[in-house]
Amino acid sequence: MYANRLDNLPPYLFAQIDALKAEKRAQGVDVIDLGVGDPDLPTPDHIVDSLCEAARDPSTHHYPDYTGMIEYREAVAEWYSTRFGVTLNPKTEVLALIGSKEGIAHVPEAFVNPGDYVLATDPGYPVYKTSTLFSEGKLWEMPLKEENEFLPVFEDIPKDVVKKAKLMFFGYPNNPTAAVAPLSFFEEVVEFAKENDIVAVHDNAYSEITFDGYKAPSFLEADGAKEVGMEMHSLSKTYNMTGWRLGMACGGEEFISGLGRVKTNVDSGAFDAIQRAGITALTSTQQCVADACDVYQERRDVLVNGLRDLGFEVTSPEATFYVWLKVSDSMGFAKKMLDDAGIVVTPGVGFGSNGDGYVRFAITRNIERIREAIERMRSVDF
Repeated sequence: MYANRLDNLPPYLFAQIDALKAEKRAQGVDVIDLGVGDPDLPTPDHIVDSLCEAARDPSTHHYPDYTGMIEYREAVAEWYSTRFGVTLNPKTEVLALIGSKEGIAHVPEAFVNPGDYVLATDPGYPVYKTSTLFSEGKLWEMPLKEENEFLPVFEDIPKDVVKKAKLMFFGYPNNPTAAVAPLSFFEEVVEFAKENDIVAVHDNAYSEITFDGYKAPSFLEADGAKEVGMEMHSLSKTYNMTGWRLGMACGGEEFISGLGRVKTNVDSGAFDAIQRAGITALTSTQQCVADACDVYQERRDVLVNGLRDLGFEVTSPEATFYVWLKVSDSMGFAKKMLDDAGIVVTPGVGFGSNGDGYVRFAITRNIERIREAIERMRSVDF
């Protein structure tokens, strides 16, 4: 009944977690969900108000522009200029996305032929792998190891793989490891991509969720970045807009054009009213982002200190709303947490084979629930 490509498609990790949560709740368990990275903070009022006003405007009720409203793309370009010092042509170097996940899912269709290699960080966002499978490419996993600060080592990739590689996925601040990368790493990516004619695709959804004064760079800040690829960004995490589905692809004109050609054939663009709300988010005061980071930083501190008090060795992340914890067995630890404490954490192996031996905590629940989770863990025999 189904196409052969579905045989190679792994079950989507978070759908599996949802099923396990539902099963436990049906048994009457008060589940504390520290698994999926969906902000619990509401979208700021001024953005919601902007959507409501725009949705009542009949001019937004028609098919949107495939590439996105020019006003939205101009707002993205201005935000990139202010935030990163990056200059973008809103007409040719910015493309509206229905969330960055959609852009990541579609980009291999534009650049990867059957049998071509796609390089992707492992552990990594699961869509890197699934999008490669749908394009009939071959995935080469670039291990992220603690001893390398969770950065890939390009010299370790076999030369025959590099020769056949057409595209590379990477993302910092990183999901799931919460690692950050210096601008010098992005400059290394540019050099590697140029030398090997590889399209570099940076997943930068977490750049604004940072702590302790840290400011994450954009890949596009590296000299020559627009000559080798693009960056996927999203309003989801920055403005607590995960359900709104709005993002952007930014980069070199030929890369944006290639992705745009795919999108014009598979979707009809993001709802104009949501794009207007996106304009409001990008062009208004960014105090709401700073306030959210303050909330996450306090939660991070409570979780990290609690885990350390329980005897775990854990690094306090500078960015994302994840804590990456080293354990002996990721699946066993996650199962014990759910069965013995009613706590959901994400097994690292779900992000790739190199994630085995880790679990990911998401600090997307309030302080009281995080404290309760720590207390429940005290009674678990790890």
